[in-house]
Amino acid sequence: MSNALQDQLLKAGLTTEKKIQKENHAKRKKSKQNKKKKNQRVSVDESKLLVEQANEAKKQKDRELNQAKEDIATQKAISAQIRQLIESNNIDSSNGEIPYNFEEGKKVKKLNVTEDIHRLISNGMYAIAKSGENYHVIPAKVAHKIMDRDPSYVVVQNELNSTSEEIDEHYSQYTIPDDLMW
Repeated sequence: MSNALQDQLLKAGLTTEKKIQKENHAKRKKSKQNKKKKNQRVSVDESKLLVEQANEAKKQKDRELNQAKEDIATQKAISAQIRQLIESNNIDSSNGEIPYNFEEGKKVKKLNVTEDIHRLISNGMYAIAKSGENYHVIPAKVAHKIMDRDPSYVVVQNELNSTSEEIDEHYSQYTIPDDLMW
């Protein structure tokens, strides 16, 4: 109630001084509580917003970690497929005596193969792939499949050379002396 109205009620005898003080006290208390609630609402809204932002950041980080794990699992699966392709299509060249020299990175490596395998590697029919620390001779078709997945496994893949077969047939009538070494 306003002061003017309170004064009129006091003069008329409808209220007492004590009741007016109680009512004023209750009004002040109520207004203080309303101010606290407004402040709490603002702080609650801010804290909710901060919590939501933190949750969103955590979800994003979890998505990135899951994507990284999936990428690693995919890479492992591809590596396993490549190893399986190499091992299942490996051409036995263990009894070879002719060295086939090839370059890997900055080093020259040597793989002993038979004469036929040496010729087929040179003509592009076979390729050399690396699995772990070992080198394997594989067919060119398998090498292309491997290169589609990860080209770092194929060490030597010569271009298919059909003209050398024709040249070999042309000169097949001539004999090569036994003491001539390439």
